Amino acid sequence: MAFLLAFGCAHPGTEKGGAQAPAAAGDIGSQAAEFELADVAGTKVHLSDFKGKVVILDFWATWCGPCRVEIPEFVKLQDKYRDKGLAIVGLSLDAEGASVVRPFAKEHDINYTMLLATDDTARLYGGIVGIPTTFILDRQGRIVKKFVGVVPPETLEQAIQPLLAS
Repeated sequence: MAFLLAFGCAHPGTEKGGAQAPAAAGDIGSQAAEFELADVAGTKVHLSDFKGKVVILDFWATWCGPCRVEIPEFVKLQDKYRDKGLAIVGLSLDAEGASVVRPFAKEHDINYTMLLATDDTARLYGGIVGIPTTFILDRQGRIVKKFVGVVPPETLEQAIQPLLAS
């Protein structure tokens, strides 16, 4: 269990085939890749909709135990920092899509944006081979941090606080 919490769950399918990622995809210091994805209600959402906000992008799935561990902390962070410009965006890699993510989000009182990602979305961020994988974006949409595995809430707060202050 400690291994899973430290390193997360394997996510097959993002390392071959499909769209090619830009050379610096997912690298710290690079611009986060634009996307258009549906939320659990079917509404199209773009990364650019969060322009000017500090964004936590979290690749996850309902079947991933370590991913589930982080969700209550994301809910708390969203409550605490929403008014200071934080936007948390969950990028679900569940193959079943909204049919599993929507009830999960309701059951866990998720208060942040939940989008239905694809393997192509994962490739845009350098390929996601383990989940959770979490990116922190500054207000200009640049990737400033990347974490693979469960991230302690204190670490996330330390990463976002200076970005929210600027």
